[in-house]
Amino acid sequence: MASQKDDFERNWQPRLWITLGLLILIGAYLIAFIAGNNDKTSINFIFGEATTSLIWVIILSAIAGLIGGMLLSQLHRRRQDRAGAASEAASRASVETPESIADGDS
Repeated sequence: MASQKDDFERNWQPRLWITLGLLILIGAYLIAFIAGNNDKTSINFIFGEATTSLIWVIILSAIAGLIGGMLLSQLHRRRQDRAGAASEAASRASVETPESIADGDS
């Protein structure tokens, strides 16, 4: 009997069960979120109009925001890299002294 208890304590993984419980709660929340936002809604595109479920509007807006944020962060990173390279080149140019001036030949 004691060996079964020791075996259970050795194999017990509380982190696994907490993760599993959280995944089940997140899944239940997502199902409730989808069911609660299943109403039909009308979207006006200026040149046309569409009717779809509200959940699709939410999901597509979230995807568009995610993609837009990723693209903007890449643009910002590229500009920072260019500005860093330009300032590094300028600092190298200001530190270097021509040989004729350094020797005292003027």
